[in-house]
Amino acid sequence: MTTNLLVATAFLVVLAAFVQGATGFGFALIVAPVIGLIEPHLLPVVLLVLMIPLNVYVACRERHAIDFRGAGWITAGRVAGTAVGLWVLAAVSTGGLSLLIGGSTVLAALVSLLAPSFVPGRGALVAVGAVTGVTETATGVGGPPLALVHQHRPAPVLRSTVAVCFVIGEVLSLGLLAATSKVNAHQIRTALLLLPALAVGALLSRTVHRRVDGPLMRTLVLGFAIISGILLLVTG
Repeated sequence: MTTNLLVATAFLVVLAAFVQGATGFGFALIVAPVIGLIEPHLLPVVLLVLMIPLNVYVACRERHAIDFRGAGWITAGRVAGTAVGLWVLAAVSTGGLSLLIGGSTVLAALVSLLAPSFVPGRGALVAVGAVTGVTETATGVGGPPLALVHQHRPAPVLRSTVAVCFVIGEVLSLGLLAATSKVNAHQIRTALLLLPALAVGALLSRTVHRRVDGPLMRTLVLGFAIISGILLLVTG
């Protein structure tokens, strides 16, 4: 990656970290398509490395609101999903995976527009964890399922709980990728160069995150899911 491209990516990371810090999701949706165009071999490692400190920050900032029970069930599903995601990364084309994930995400978001308010049960949380394990390990994008299942929860609960789930899953995915020799020095070096930009965006989000709640949050969740699904369909 040239210096100019690195600087441009850094500005994008500031924006993405700000968005995720304020809403609890969106970082991968903003950054992944651009890195995928510039240097696709950096994915998903650079995203995973950057999102670990970002989500640790979000979880600690609103630790009082974390739903540990829900996070536990999601993590249980995530363990199985991560192993499947590793297999998918090797066996399925990126385009085919993008089509599958994009189509199912858009469909889930559209169904959510018509569905009544709900509190997710154990089965739904485990299933979402499994889906997220597959998608994030294979592509670096795991936010839409987690955001959709928490769309009716208060914003602090959504942000903090999703952040905890992300951190656990990202460490697991990165560990498996490293164990199978899919992590290299160039990927780590690029992620480290982008860390200052990540910190700036995360700290800026502190100025607005309390204003994002209620109907606004649900609108953002559904909009995020639909847009991410469409982008995946287009790239697929």
